[in-house]
Amino acid sequence: MKSIKNITTFEEHLTKQYGQIGSEKRTEFEAKAKSFVIGELLKEERLEANLTQEELADKIGAKKSYISRVENGKSDIQLSTLFRLFEFGLGKRINIVIE
Repeated sequence: MKSIKNITTFEEHLTKQYGQIGSEKRTEFEAKAKSFVIGELLKEERLEANLTQEELADKIGAKKSYISRVENGKSDIQLSTLFRLFEFGLGKRINIVIE
């Protein structure tokens, strides 16, 4: 039976790979990870609403290419745009929690 002493936690892995919480490299990684999550949520909700990227873009006055960049985590997004996408474009409510 193998020993479990050498198991690395996810937090330990992140610290080794990207540095301590608050470091520049770790903060950059976490920002990119959150952009990815927002993009995935947007894509999932858009597909559930049976909308194309172009249709969603038209509903909020944006371009299809912008929706694509957001869904792929390649664009910084302002809160006002985030609210427009989800609330006006998809009819969903957004709640933001600051811890």
